[in-house]
Amino acid sequence: MPILDRKATALAPYALGAFRIVVGALFASHGAASLFGVFGGVQGTGGGTVPFGTWPSWWAAVIQLGCGLLVAFGVLHRGAAVLASGSMAYAYFIVHQPDGLLPLQNQGEQAALFAWSFLLLAFTGPGALALGRALRRSPRPAAA
Repeated sequence: MPILDRKATALAPYALGAFRIVVGALFASHGAASLFGVFGGVQGTGGGTVPFGTWPSWWAAVIQLGCGLLVAFGVLHRGAAVLASGSMAYAYFIVHQPDGLLPLQNQGEQAALFAWSFLLLAFTGPGALALGRALRRSPRPAAA
C-alpha cells in the first residue's frame, strides 16, 4: 500500500469526525437562529424568531438545535442523525419540491445536502473525537 493511502486511511476517522462536527454545528446554528434570533434570526425577518409551537417551523428548529448539537458532540449521534435526515427530507419534499423538481429549481439545496449528510453520518458512525465514546467508557471498579 502506498504511503499516501496509509496516511489517508489513518486520518479517515478524524476527517469523518471533523465532518460530523461541522455539519452538526451548522445544523444547530439554523435551529438557534430560528428559536433565539441569533445569527440574524429567521431568514427574511431581520432577526426575528419562529413563534412558539408553530407547526412545523418551531418543531423543525427544535430538531435542528437538538440533533445538531448531539451530532456535533457525537452523543447519541446515530438516532439524532436519522431524525435530522428525516426532518430535512420532509422539508425538501413538503416545502421545496412543490416549487420545482430539482434542488436548483426550488432552492432546496441546503435541505437536500443536510438530509444526505446526516444519512451518511447515521451509517458511517461518528468518526474520531466523539464525546459519546468517552461517556460510554465505564470506570473500572476499585479493587476490593
